[in-house]
Amino acid sequence: MQTFNPPTHGQTRPGLLLASILPASCLFVLLVLFFSPRPLQNRAGPGAAASTGITSPPMRVIHSGRGLSPRQTRLDLPASSARPAEEIVAEKLSQFASQRQEIVAAMARHFNVPLPEDVDRFFAAVHAGRWEETTNLYAILSQRRASDDCPPGLAQLWPALHETFGVAEQAHEWPAQNLLDYGNAVLDSLRPGMAYIGGTDAGRFIPTLLTDTGEGEPHIVLTQNALANGTYLEYLKFRYGERLATLTSDESQSSFATYIADAEKRFQHDQQFPEAPKQVRPGEDIQITDGRVAVSGQIAVMAINEHLLQTLLQKNPDLTFALEESSPLKSLYAGATTLGPITELRATDPASALTAERAAQALDYWRTTTQNLLAEPDAAAAAAPRDAYLSLILGQAHLFLDRNLSGEAEQAYQLAHQLSPDNLAVVFGYTGLLVDQQRYEEARQVAQAAANLVPDNNQLSDLLHRLHGMK
Repeated sequence: MQTFNPPTHGQTRPGLLLASILPASCLFVLLVLFFSPRPLQNRAGPGAAASTGITSPPMRVIHSGRGLSPRQTRLDLPASSARPAEEIVAEKLSQFASQRQEIVAAMARHFNVPLPEDVDRFFAAVHAGRWEETTNLYAILSQRRASDDCPPGLAQLWPALHETFGVAEQAHEWPAQNLLDYGNAVLDSLRPGMAYIGGTDAGRFIPTLLTDTGEGEPHIVLTQNALANGTYLEYLKFRYGERLATLTSDESQSSFATYIADAEKRFQHDQQFPEAPKQVRPGEDIQITDGRVAVSGQIAVMAINEHLLQTLLQKNPDLTFALEESSPLKSLYAGATTLGPITELRATDPASALTAERAAQALDYWRTTTQNLLAEPDAAAAAAPRDAYLSLILGQAHLFLDRNLSGEAEQAYQLAHQLSPDNLAVVFGYTGLLVDQQRYEEARQVAQAAANLVPDNNQLSDLLHRLHGMK
């Protein structure tokens, strides 16, 4: 039986080079995709990366989760009395900018660093909704942060600045009503006090905007994609220190060391037993030079993030977490279950257990959502919502497959395939399921449909070559 590892189905744009020198002559050099303003579209275009972003459908999505948060932010008012969605989003963005400006000032006092030049201008631009000025100032600050003479304080304050830009970017790029629908579909799924882990830009920043500008106590919102970054951990501690036991630098370093040791072991296995099934994962670049281990690539990034997220959960045994995946995190599937369009981790309520019946209810939700997305006449307006919900469908498809709910997983992949037949994560996940069942001709049809749309994609060409060798 041969399986395929599906590519990352939701990630963020590369923005930070992280290097960590470990004991025992190990050198780990890793391109980390932590701080990145835009989700990569996992379309299989020429040279496309194997990833996709997230967004929401162009209709009001009302799901049947386990009750709504008391912080309801969705608009259930009659159409005649409801304010325009554009006005609501603009007001929330302005409120969010003011909040983050206050947080940045408090952080500067806490860390005893000066406010860098142009920070106040940046927040003023976001507050006023001046998008071009916002992007220009963010680019200036980003360049200064990456320079050798980075201004004092900019590194410590960067997570809050980046988060503000991420929220502003989503507000700019999304149709306003779609943004509200998507954010509320996520937040309304959460129970009071739940922490939410967003894996993509839309999945992280839109709920952050709505929860922090809603009523009542905001949910803790974080991302697994930045847990290896020290300044981000400091930001989490500053924001949520009384509600969340955050990771330490020693724990972060331990995760690096654990991954390096495992990567070296798997690499040595493949070298010693070339005829045996490969243990180095597709897309995982491992090299050993002069006794030093160097690893790079998105697979390595997410393996470390997964280990860090496991550690975070262990440090917070009494806190409940919900997740939006940016790539499959299989070690977290034990005890996980569906929670509206997202996933609850380590669920303890027997009534919440992931059964075939619960999976069928989730599929009913996704059928309705998919139909509404495909019915949207404005293809440009529907693109972001389609990618957003596509990532959420894939997350639940992976969970179903892990629980041996193969029929339900196949239906989820089919819905994802309807939304985006050339999405690499969809194609690899769907064909992997079919290959596991020795349905090789169907797998070839799925891969060929994607290759017909993007004939120059090397990953699809390689996949088809492998599939044609299976009988």
